[in-house]
Amino acid sequence: MNKIIITFITILFLTSISTAQEKVEINIEKSTIKWIGEYTFYFGGHDGFINFKEGYFIKTDKVITGGEFIIDMNSIVNTDIKEKSPRENLVDHLKKPDFFDVKKYPLAKLVITKVEYSDKTHARIEANLTVKEITKPINFRVEFNYDKKKMKTRFKIDRKKWNVNYQSKFKDSAISDAIGFEVSIKL
Repeated sequence: MNKIIITFITILFLTSISTAQEKVEINIEKSTIKWIGEYTFYFGGHDGFINFKEGYFIKTDKVITGGEFIIDMNSIVNTDIKEKSPRENLVDHLKKPDFFDVKKYPLAKLVITKVEYSDKTHARIEANLTVKEITKPINFRVEFNYDKKKMKTRFKIDRKKWNVNYQSKFKDSAISDAIGFEVSIKL
């Protein structure tokens, strides 16, 4: 009976070592989220940045297998408009209810649910994105640089799925339903 118990404990111990998970906090000061909003009927649009409030990856056997990231919606800024007043007007408008309604919904969240590697540094991520308390699944491709402790990706979402429903009054200046993101995360 003692041999069975010792064998069982040994197997449990070895199994826990081989699938050891580690929570790795991101460096929010060196990580960036660039947003890109474009016009529907002609080239152009606006872009800027929004900040992580906090975030972490889950590493299993030295590779990323999950994670969770909180985004501070109040941190949104515009970088393409040089004049202060129009830039501030755009940012104020993005914070209103017909866009992100940051007063009511100050945080967004992305939770990684699945990581499928195509090679050692490239993967397809499935995640749940929550904006305005609406959670929808998204997926995107990423590149990991484990030597530099960095991850980068680019993807687009359909803003209307998260009730970001602004409609321009002018057809030729309508904004696209797609919002692009370029994300760089440092550990």
